[in-house]
Amino acid sequence: MNCRTAIVAGISIIALAASSSLRADAVEPGQIDFGTFNPSGDSEFVEVNLPSSLIALAAKFVEKQEPEVAKLLSGLKLVRVNVIGLTEDNRSDLEKRIKKVRGELSGKGWERLVTAQKQGQDVGVFLKMDKDSAVQGLAVTVIESGKHAVFVNVVGDIKPEQLTMLGERLHIDQLKGLHPEKAEKSEKSSDSEN
Repeated sequence: MNCRTAIVAGISIIALAASSSLRADAVEPGQIDFGTFNPSGDSEFVEVNLPSSLIALAAKFVEKQEPEVAKLLSGLKLVRVNVIGLTEDNRSDLEKRIKKVRGELSGKGWERLVTAQKQGQDVGVFLKMDKDSAVQGLAVTVIESGKHAVFVNVVGDIKPEQLTMLGERLHIDQLKGLHPEKAEKSEKSSDSEN
């Protein structure tokens, strides 16, 4: 009997460990798989992957000086940024990948927040929201003609009023000018007028 108990306990522990590791690898609701990027030659290449543990550490560092930034950071689970310099070899593939990502986001219920095409720049900003209108993820894709492609994914609990601050801190110009609190007030006032 002791041998059976030990075997059952061992199997239970292994099953528990396996299910925990599966949950650890689970994709968050606002997370996007852009795929893998590789540097090509002498062109620009930046890859930043910040998991929740590093974001929490950063939040602690800025907590006293910038409590609002710390509050924003404490709700984040993942930040991924990829900047890839465009070359003749990768331009077509990166343009196709951005088009594919944008199509997938639209098909998976992400809201297109910004589409901007001007002076060789093609920008798309998307939000993933839950049923209570809380932002679960932000995705930004940019192709800047002749320069680079940019893929950004911010995952976590982001309050609409924090989007402008997020744009300022991550240098996402298209988010800097957003003022959701003003839009909400104008919507409420127009609703009350009707």
